Amino acid sequence: MTRALRTAPLVAALTLALSACTGQPPAPAAAIPAASAATPTALAEVPKVDDAEAARLAEQVRAEVRHAWQGYMQYAKGHDDLKPISAAPRDWYPVPLLMTPVDALDTLLLLGMDKEANEARELIVSQLSFDQDIEVQNFEVTIRLLGGLLSGYQMTGDKRLLALADDLGTRLSPVFDSPTGLPYTHVNLRTGKVSGKVSNPAETGTLLLEFGTLAKLTGKQAYYDKAKRALAETFKRRSKIGLVGLGIDVETGTWTDADSSIAGGIDSYYEYLQKCWKLFGDEDCKRMWDESIGPVNKYLADEVRDGELWYGHADMDSGKRTATTYGALDAFMPALLALGGDLDRSKRLQESGLKMWRLHGIEPESLDYAAMQVGSPGYALRPEIVESAYYLHHYTKDARYRGMGKVFFEDFVRATRTEHGFAALKDVRTKEKRDSMESFLFAETFKYYYLLFAPATALDFDGIVFNTEAHPLKRTW
Repeated sequence: MTRALRTAPLVAALTLALSACTGQPPAPAAAIPAASAATPTALAEVPKVDDAEAARLAEQVRAEVRHAWQGYMQYAKGHDDLKPISAAPRDWYPVPLLMTPVDALDTLLLLGMDKEANEARELIVSQLSFDQDIEVQNFEVTIRLLGGLLSGYQMTGDKRLLALADDLGTRLSPVFDSPTGLPYTHVNLRTGKVSGKVSNPAETGTLLLEFGTLAKLTGKQAYYDKAKRALAETFKRRSKIGLVGLGIDVETGTWTDADSSIAGGIDSYYEYLQKCWKLFGDEDCKRMWDESIGPVNKYLADEVRDGELWYGHADMDSGKRTATTYGALDAFMPALLALGGDLDRSKRLQESGLKMWRLHGIEPESLDYAAMQVGSPGYALRPEIVESAYYLHHYTKDARYRGMGKVFFEDFVRATRTEHGFAALKDVRTKEKRDSMESFLFAETFKYYYLLFAPATALDFDGIVFNTEAHPLKRTW
């Protein structure tokens, strides 16, 4: 769904294997104040999308996925990413870790693109090795590679993918060996040497879905225990008013940055509090979610103009408003609110996201919503606003959210498509492109577009939990 701070037809096997998770999404905590009734009287117009138009759009999504995958295979095969303007490969580290094939595998399977899925799986099992003397970022490698290998295994039954996941989990585990149990940010995959003692809640608290699933599938409980402790230790250090900050020292447990928000660096921490309860039935996670969402709504939610709902920044200790900024990463919040049962806030916040998108025909990385002025003008091909449209369509069945999706998708293709793939934007105002196509384009953006337009039968939404990279994990234990 989201990232920490950075510059990120269903296959039969899935249908048969999906099983309902225990528990139901948590009801909004009683302490949460009711959302304001000052909803704008008129909603912005969006295109009408009936089932036939949705089917056409789903096929167009599949065609664009094929276009991007073919570009990758022709110009960056075996590497992490494609540079979609210069038609050259890009790797995160001195040795490629196949970010794009691993991130793309479950999407290719989900879209029924068997040829492309087989290409991705063959690359992974024949070329991917984690026995590398390289220092990697635990968070990104966990959500992309560990999450992707686990979902790929669950969808294919290929035990080689689970073996790779287990090997990776072992090599990442030293990050948890801090005095507090909060993970270091980086680890050497071969030596286990850790570094990076200043982290953030997203990086310390967005690990339990992946390590917990790995624990359940391998029988190695330590994976679960270490990741859960990291999440709980983050929660334990919330302020007296119930907020977390942006920076924390993992060795001392003291906060280094008191800025609180739902933006990058914090975002997926809140996501995992709720989702870990849904996937594992862990009551501790439910309690932590229930005790967190109230303060988030009290201190971070912000109403401007005629009842527009946004989420801004505040000081974690005082709750005082410090910034009126919201952006592409924050746009995951309507999905999380919907998952938690708060459809009123969810719908209102998504309308604000639509307004942000339409300001320049594509969303910026950050926006001052009080002044409606772009702060950070880039667009990294992010998925969050589409994810929220998908969740809202699932829960409400309102075609309005498919209409939003059509606006987003057509603008997205128009502004970012290149001869060989899709390029991030340097500036949404000018539509100047940047030579970057990160793997989450396949894992998240395309997946959510497809699921929004495809029939509900394309995925058993209630039988899976998406990790923050949109890898569907299912309870098979």
